[in-house]
Amino acid sequence: MRRAAVVMPVRTPVGKFGGSLRTVPVEDLAATVVREVARRSGIDPERIDDICFAQAYANSETPCIGRWAGLHAGLPVGVPGFHTDRRCGGGLQAIVTAAMMVQTATADAVLAGGVESMSNIEFYSTSARWGARSGTQPLYDRLDRGRERSQPEARFGPISGMVQTAENLAAQFGISRDSADEYAARSHQRAAAAWQAGHFDGEVVTVTVPPHGRSPASLVARDEGIRADSTAAALADLPPLQPSGTVTAGNSSQQNDAAAACLIVADDKLDVLGLEPIGYLIGWASTGCEPAAMGLGPVSAVAKLFERTGMTWDKVDLVELNEAFAVQVLAVLAGWGWNEPDKLNVNGSGISLGHPIGATGARMLATGLHELNRRGGRYLLVTMCIGGGQGMAALFESA
Repeated sequence: MRRAAVVMPVRTPVGKFGGSLRTVPVEDLAATVVREVARRSGIDPERIDDICFAQAYANSETPCIGRWAGLHAGLPVGVPGFHTDRRCGGGLQAIVTAAMMVQTATADAVLAGGVESMSNIEFYSTSARWGARSGTQPLYDRLDRGRERSQPEARFGPISGMVQTAENLAAQFGISRDSADEYAARSHQRAAAAWQAGHFDGEVVTVTVPPHGRSPASLVARDEGIRADSTAAALADLPPLQPSGTVTAGNSSQQNDAAAACLIVADDKLDVLGLEPIGYLIGWASTGCEPAAMGLGPVSAVAKLFERTGMTWDKVDLVELNEAFAVQVLAVLAGWGWNEPDKLNVNGSGISLGHPIGATGARMLATGLHELNRRGGRYLLVTMCIGGGQGMAALFESA
């Protein structure tokens, strides 16, 4: 079987919810990274066999985002595209799906990634098409509704949202508010230090924001959600999101706008296409868990991945574990029985950089592979929990 090489992973800056990227449509974010991957890699666009792109909050404004993004980016009309979704794991799923395509020789080069513009997720009605005889008709916020309906209520009971699942883990593992705030502050401090050291320079693509209203056109080149001065003491002043809870806005991931992408190429076609890999996919796994404890998904996913690949913790050089919540990260570390801070989210993650759902997995891969090569390491583990009760994990090796 052919090896799947990762070529030219890039990402946009991660915009705050309602921030500087609010007026940039999701198709523009996606096209920005699609266009840049093609430009930086130097691949002949005609040789791109497909585009696999994730978006968790899709709608009919840009149906089948992979195809839409390719056309919008100016790629040849003959390049097809499709859309995939595994919620928080969607971006990583797009990459491993592309890898399976090249491994099985159904494609030689696939452009893969993910995108989310959470600032532009709409409100919607489920009753407007045929009307109603009387009564108030609800208009749902797709963001909140997607979290509330992440599992069949008839089987699992109601879950108010992802915050409730995080509080369940805090209670199960005895995680304190202080430890959650300390972890969150560290995430911000690491992300700020990474920008200061220039560690993101090679992966971030500047986004052009078109003029709107009285605001002229502008450029966005840096992540917006990082608070360099964050401390555990300052975070301790924030109220919990649920009464007597541990989870706050400060120790949770953000809602964001961003896109990330890369090329996935068969190793025996790299020279033919004139491409230089940054890494290779070794293996991946996905698992299910109880929806009410969705944050533990990486525990079983990594166990399954290690069993399949023969990998052990002592061989892993870097770990990118998505920070949906600080308590979720701490619970996963306890479940793994592993905790090496100098290898974990060394440049920050969802709490500091943000969590643009469909783009997150591809963003983590871009950040992780660039850092792995900067350090001269060999193995990178990328893993995340997934709303609805899933986990996903993938192992990459440096080129």
